[in-house]
Amino acid sequence: MKKLTVLALTLMVAAAATAQPPARGKATATVGGKAVSIDYGQAKLGTRTLDELMKTLPADGVWRAGRDQVTTITAEGPITIGGKAVPAGKYSLYVPVGKDGSYSLAVNKHLGVPLKSIFPGASAAMANEPWPILQDYDKNIGKDEVTRVVLVSGKNAKPVDPFSITLTPKGNGATLTLAWGDKSFTTEIAAGK
Repeated sequence: MKKLTVLALTLMVAAAATAQPPARGKATATVGGKAVSIDYGQAKLGTRTLDELMKTLPADGVWRAGRDQVTTITAEGPITIGGKAVPAGKYSLYVPVGKDGSYSLAVNKHLGVPLKSIFPGASAAMANEPWPILQDYDKNIGKDEVTRVVLVSGKNAKPVDPFSITLTPKGNGATLTLAWGDKSFTTEIAAGK
């Protein structure tokens, strides 16, 4: 099974690496008077369901929170995510999916690796793009994790496709929502100290 998962990941990277850069989404908000932005790839479900797709995750159950290049969050000032402190800076985002069906948001200092380092055949347009860690998250970059918060699961009124991340202003902070298919996952962002 592990060989099939590695083969599938290799084929996905190869397909993305030889194409033009895919559509990127951006979510922005002002939190405590400072800008917060998230940059992510807009993955499509198509005819699949989110539950089916999550069953194809690597053994560690960690998803890259988007498509292709690494998903990042940049905060101009200190913030809290789900009540946990995150210093000002730029971080990668991953979504660990528990065997119980729970979803979490992992904020990590590791900003990915150039695509050409994992796929030498990458097109010139994609070769230096930062790519997420697709296998063995804990072993490879778990030590760089700043925080991990449990996301609150919900249902979308109508299906969302492609994958979407939004930052909706709420008081002096924002609600971060990941939405895909009929599911949504949220946490709160507030100004930090």
